[in-house]
Amino acid sequence: MTVRGFFLTGALVAWMLPQAARAAGLTPLLQPGKHSLYQRVITRPGATMAADETGTAAKPVDGFEVFYVFARRQDRIQVGDSVSGPALGWIEESRTIPWPHTMIATFTNPAGRNRVLFLDTPGHEQDLLTAPDSGARAAALLRDAQAGKPGPVIAIEPENYVDIKKNFYLLPVLDATVTDRDSGPSVHMLHVISAPAAGTGTQPLSSPEALRQFRAGLVFVIDTTASMQPYIDQTRAAIGDIIHTMQNTAVARNFRFGLVAYRDSLSDTPGLEYATKVYATPDLGRPIDAILPAISGVHDASVSSSSFDEDAVAGVRSAIDSVNWDQFGGRYLVLITDAGARGGDDPHSLTHLGIDEARQLAAAKGIALFVVHLLTPAGDAAHDHAHAASQYRALSKFGSAGSLYYPVAGGAPEAFRPVVQSLSTSLLQQVADTTGRPVAGLTPRDAKPDPKTAVVSQAMRLAYLGRAQNTAAPDVVQSYTADRDPADALRKSVDIRVLLTRNQLSDLAASLRTILDAGLAGRTTPETFFTQLQSAFAASARDPSAIRHVDRIGPLLGEYLDGLPYKSDIASITQDSWLAMGAIAQRTILNNIASRLRLYEEFDSRPELWVHLDHAQAPGEAVYPVPLEALP
Repeated sequence: MTVRGFFLTGALVAWMLPQAARAAGLTPLLQPGKHSLYQRVITRPGATMAADETGTAAKPVDGFEVFYVFARRQDRIQVGDSVSGPALGWIEESRTIPWPHTMIATFTNPAGRNRVLFLDTPGHEQDLLTAPDSGARAAALLRDAQAGKPGPVIAIEPENYVDIKKNFYLLPVLDATVTDRDSGPSVHMLHVISAPAAGTGTQPLSSPEALRQFRAGLVFVIDTTASMQPYIDQTRAAIGDIIHTMQNTAVARNFRFGLVAYRDSLSDTPGLEYATKVYATPDLGRPIDAILPAISGVHDASVSSSSFDEDAVAGVRSAIDSVNWDQFGGRYLVLITDAGARGGDDPHSLTHLGIDEARQLAAAKGIALFVVHLLTPAGDAAHDHAHAASQYRALSKFGSAGSLYYPVAGGAPEAFRPVVQSLSTSLLQQVADTTGRPVAGLTPRDAKPDPKTAVVSQAMRLAYLGRAQNTAAPDVVQSYTADRDPADALRKSVDIRVLLTRNQLSDLAASLRTILDAGLAGRTTPETFFTQLQSAFAASARDPSAIRHVDRIGPLLGEYLDGLPYKSDIASITQDSWLAMGAIAQRTILNNIASRLRLYEEFDSRPELWVHLDHAQAPGEAVYPVPLEALP
C-alpha cells in the first residue's frame, strides 16, 4: 500500500507558526492543561476594543467576531485575529464568550424534516427532547414563535438551506451532551451561539423569479464493461425519449444530461481501452439534443476485466470533477452498474478512495448520487450482490431521503428500462414543477410519485434558494438546540463538525501517516506496533519523554480532537487491544487510515472549501469544517 505525500509538512508546520509568533514576541495564551490549543473568544454584540487595558479610545467591535487571547489584565483581555498576531487591542472579558472547542454546527438540508428551533434554556430544550409528544410540542412552539407569542423560542432556522460552503457562517458549539430517549437514537443537546457571516448586500430575489432560473444537470455514470451493452442502449434510448418529450417546451432550457463511462484499471487489462471516459457533460450553452451524437458511440468493452468488481468510484470521481456543478441548482448523478466497487485498499483502484470518502466528495459539491444496481445472474453466481448493495446504500445516502439505491431484481434489460426511465422523468418533473414550466405528457396521471426523488428535489430547491437569496444563519447570542429533529430522531437537523485549519489538518495527516507506517511495518511483528509509534512520535515531539508514557493512540492525534462527541475508530486502541483484534481487523483499520489521508488530500486540493477568518489570510490558518464522520 502506498500513500501519496501530503500537502504540508505536518507537525513541522504546526511547530513553525508558534515559533514565528514567539520570534515577534507574541504568542496566544494556551488553554489550561493544553500544549497546543490556544484560548479563543467570540465577541458579544455591544463589545468595544480599546488601545490599552485601561479602556483608552474604545471603539465598537462587531458581534460574533473570533479572536485569539494574548494577555489578561484584570477584567480585560488583549486579542488578535491571527495566531501570529498582531494584537489589535483590549476588550472587556464580560463582552466575550470563551470558545474552548472548534466544534461548530451546520444545518443539514431541511427537506423532509422540521425546522431547527433555538430555545432559551437547557431545561426547555431537555423538556422538548424527552416529551412523549415532542413532535407535536415542537410544531406548537414553531407556530407560537411565528405568531409572535412569547415563549422559549428565540430563533428559528431559515426556510431555505443555509449552505456553509456557499454562505459561510459560524454556529459554534460550546457544549454537547447526550440525551437518551425512550425510543430511537440518542440526541445531542447543543449549547450554541450564532455568528453569521456578513451579508453580501445583494438584493434578494423573489422565490418565483429565482425558481424560474433553476437549472438541473443529470449525469449518468455507466459501467461499460463487457456484457453491459443492453443497458447502455436502454439508457441512451431513455435519454432520447425524454429529450423528444421536452425538446420544444420552455423547461428545455433548464435541464441538461451528461454521461461518463467507466471500466477498470488498464494495468492488468490494457484491452479495456480506458478506465474512465467523459462522453458528454451537461452544457447549458448547447441545445438539449446535442448530447445524442456525443453518446452515440458508447459501447461495452470487448474484453473482460480482471475481477467482477470494477472501479465505480473512479467513474463517480470523474463525474464530480469534470462537470461545472456551480451552474446547476439540481445536481444529480445516476450510477448504473451490475457489480460492486473496488475498495480504496484495492491495488487496482485508480483513486484509492473508499465508499465513504466518495460520498463525502459528492456531498461537498451538493450532489445527489443515485445508484441503479442490476442484480444479474452473473452477480449472483459471483456472490457479489449483498456486498455491492451494502456499498451502494452507503454511497447513495442523501439527508432525510435515506439511501438513493434502486436494485433491479433479475437485472434484465427490460426490467431496467422502466427504472431508469422513471427515475429520469421523476427528476425532470420536479424541475418542471420547481420552475413553473410544466411538460405535458411527461408523467402519466396515475403514476405514483417517488418519495425519495421528491425529498431530493425539495433539498435541491431549498439549497438553490439559499444561495440565490444569500440566506444567512439566524442571529442568536446563546441558545440550546438538538442535532436531530424532535419529531423524528432518525433525521439529523444539524451536523457537528470540527473547524480545522490547514495546519491542523496537515498535522493530523502527519500523525495518521506515522500510525499507518508503523502499522504496515509491524505486520509481521504486531507486538512492536506501539514501540514503533512511540519512537516515531518522540523523534519530532517537543517533550519526547511524554510520548513514552502514552498508552493509547488518541493523545497522538492532536489536542483539537479531545472532547468531541464522536467515537473514533482508532483513538482508544492500546497495544493490548491492537494485538487482540487480529490481522484482519488491523488491516481494516490501516485501510481506513489510508482512505482518510486521501480524503484530506482531496479537501486540500479544493480551494473553494477553505475560508479565512483572519484578516492576514495566512495560508495555514484557512479553515474547513470537517464532518465528524471524516475524522479518523
